[in-house]
Amino acid sequence: MRRISVVIPALNEAGEIDLTLAALARLRAAGGEVIVADGGSTDATREIARSLCDQLVQAPRGRARQMNAGAARARGELLWFLHADSPPSPAVLDQLANAADAGAPWGRFDVRLSGPGLLLRATEWLMNRRSHLTGICTGDQGIFVRREDFEKLGGFAEIALMEDIELSRRLRRRAWPQRLHGPLLTSSRRWEQNGVVRTILTMWRLRLAFFLGADPEKLARQYRGNA
Repeated sequence: MRRISVVIPALNEAGEIDLTLAALARLRAAGGEVIVADGGSTDATREIARSLCDQLVQAPRGRARQMNAGAARARGELLWFLHADSPPSPAVLDQLANAADAGAPWGRFDVRLSGPGLLLRATEWLMNRRSHLTGICTGDQGIFVRREDFEKLGGFAEIALMEDIELSRRLRRRAWPQRLHGPLLTSSRRWEQNGVVRTILTMWRLRLAFFLGADPEKLARQYRGNA
């Protein structure tokens, strides 16, 4: 794991980030690094993260800006963009290390949503199947990419929404993403708070609008209105 830099964008994640950072202690012990890019949290996120990561970066709010700021400080050959509510298992870390050793250009994990219920099992299956068929990955799937390639592409487009989709489209032109089966556990709170079916339909609608050329800023306002 000596060549891996984990970049975690965070904003008011005091209730979740400690579990994720604790799960990454194994990676740090093996020589990897963990960078938390905070977008101006008003809770205890920064205080919690400071002692559990290698670098705490202050960045302008916005996931793309935060991840770019964190990546700019990274020293590893492989960048792993991980959400603050996605604590990785030892199996996930081993799979990532193997991908790094094999020189994988980029890829993502299959995900498992944290909550119970058949609707969430169906949702995670659809997410994993979609990425397998299209080569388009989302941030909750733990996108990883060689730092050299990430820098050549100019990093994430600093748009208000869909920065993960946009980066995937550019990376896919170079190589198809490697699929790691994980699964990477991610919080189901978004689906549980807003309703599984409603969340799925909202994200499908927003992604379709993005692919058809809609303004990401307008889409972000719609997304926040549905959150």
